[in-house]
Amino acid sequence: MTGRLFDTEPSRRGTDGEFSPSTPLADRMRPRSLDEVEGPEEVVGANGFLRRSISEDRVPSLILWGPPGVGKTTLARLIASQTSSLFLSYSAVATGVKEMREVLEEAQQLRTRHGKRTILFLDEIHRFNRSQQDVFLPYVEAGDVVLIGATTENPSFELNGALLSRCKVVVLEPLAPEAIARIVQRALRDIPRGLGARDFQLDDDALSFVAQAAGGDARRALNLIEAAAADAEADKVKRIDVTRLRDLLQRKVLLYDKAGEEHYNLISALHKSMRESDPDATVYWLVRMLEAGEDPLYVARRIVRFASEDIGLADPRALRISLDAKDAYDFLGMPEGSLALAEAAVYCALAPKSNAVYEAENEAKRDVAEQPAEPVPAVIRNAVTKLMREVGYGKGYRYAHAEPEGVGGIECLPDSLRGRRYYRPRKSGEEAELSRRLEAVLKLRQEKWAREAEEKEKRKKSRARGSGEEPSRS
Repeated sequence: MTGRLFDTEPSRRGTDGEFSPSTPLADRMRPRSLDEVEGPEEVVGANGFLRRSISEDRVPSLILWGPPGVGKTTLARLIASQTSSLFLSYSAVATGVKEMREVLEEAQQLRTRHGKRTILFLDEIHRFNRSQQDVFLPYVEAGDVVLIGATTENPSFELNGALLSRCKVVVLEPLAPEAIARIVQRALRDIPRGLGARDFQLDDDALSFVAQAAGGDARRALNLIEAAAADAEADKVKRIDVTRLRDLLQRKVLLYDKAGEEHYNLISALHKSMRESDPDATVYWLVRMLEAGEDPLYVARRIVRFASEDIGLADPRALRISLDAKDAYDFLGMPEGSLALAEAAVYCALAPKSNAVYEAENEAKRDVAEQPAEPVPAVIRNAVTKLMREVGYGKGYRYAHAEPEGVGGIECLPDSLRGRRYYRPRKSGEEAELSRRLEAVLKLRQEKWAREAEEKEKRKKSRARGSGEEPSRS
């Protein structure tokens, strides 16, 4: 098997077993036992299921779900060091289904011939699409491997139901500021692994600042402390204060964060480049998002949304092409699936634009929210019983297909909204033809309404003459 075992890391450790100086503080300070892990009591506590599972060497297949820096990989490493199974580690970013199938078949043979179980850790398991995830099912079902998948995405959306039903989902929430503070203090005190030998001082305000700025991410907190320590040493001081920490954060180049401001900046850039009909900028921002680690399905959803919001009926094919791109990505996965997303994005960028449907929906929403909920006009009510017909349901309804022009001329909106126009098609693309058709329909309706009003007035006068009454002039 070719996976990386966790018990040897020559690139990170020196020949004497100590960490090399280039190893990041966050890696040096990884917990060595569950006692050092900051996490849910029901998972890692004294009576937590994971502690019991490890001690009894019966770790089940797991999905570790949580944001970055909350201990997903750490828990996998602890399981690796405390179980008797062969432990292999892979990342879905750098591994294909073909390689994974070979590993699983070897694990099956190992269990069949020698009775030895394999624990397979797959980081970013959500990068395998739903059909690719099927590769694990027979091996997990047969007990050939214990699968431990780590993901930052909601398993309900990213994992197929069959795999999810065979794994226990462990939810790891962002770490509380108090937990972050304990991790930072441990790193400042620890001499062999942390910064203890360098005797840095961090006052309460600075510790509180780090705990809040980390946003629940232990790695982010330790990276900030390590950068602050190097900065303080350059100034030949031992005290790390809030001013230094804040200055470091302001000077730091923002990394792409799916939950942060840069995420929204980049998706805005993609959306507005497509709206501006700029295919070059569209491809650039799409590639930049994907290369930075954005979920391709999120990008696909935004392209589909654009096809509905900014193109609409000016080119109905845009929505179909966008959905096809999403299906192609589901089928191919990354990196091949990114080409389908780029194809859809470029098509949307060059398609004729119209937000008429989008505006129509918004205006209708406002009326629904602000206007009284009037009854459905009797003429278009469904008259399914004799009583309904007797009280006027469906009275005056004209079957459009039976009309020469294909338009019955009936009013379908409530009285207070009679004649309201929500959909106003643009003159671009296929919507130009829809605009002509709509104008023709509106003209037919107006003519039918005028004839109906004229006939109604004639009937009224006729009834008045028959009764001897003077017709109203209102």
